[in-house]
Amino acid sequence: MALHNTKDVEVVNLSSLYQSPPVDGSKQPDYINAVCEVKTHLTALELLYVCQEIETKQHRVREKKWGARTIDLDIILYGVQVLVSKKLIIPHPEMMNRAFVLVPLAELEDDLKVPVLGPIQDLILELGEFELTKL
Repeated sequence: MALHNTKDVEVVNLSSLYQSPPVDGSKQPDYINAVCEVKTHLTALELLYVCQEIETKQHRVREKKWGARTIDLDIILYGVQVLVSKKLIIPHPEMMNRAFVLVPLAELEDDLKVPVLGPIQDLILELGEFELTKL
């Protein structure tokens, strides 16, 4: 895994893989998603730059929002930190709307309390029905 092979980043936990349809309902292949927990001394913004560098090396092209892509690395949480900047918002601003984020995140920490948003299990319940297949 490219992230684990990055200097100053250690992947300490990894969820199962989950398959989900595109968020925008467009005709493109389903996505494969996972969540990982990392240990790092990097700041959240430095970690973002590392993630973007990995995406670039794996030929990520940003043609349209939520469009098809080869890879998408997002920082969902950074400990209990809350951050709002032009480059990065933590907790991730769409996480509460994404089963493919919440379910694997809960797999890693079932009783997680998400800063500002509350218990992970409550967030999952608020989603109602969703399409997500554990692989």
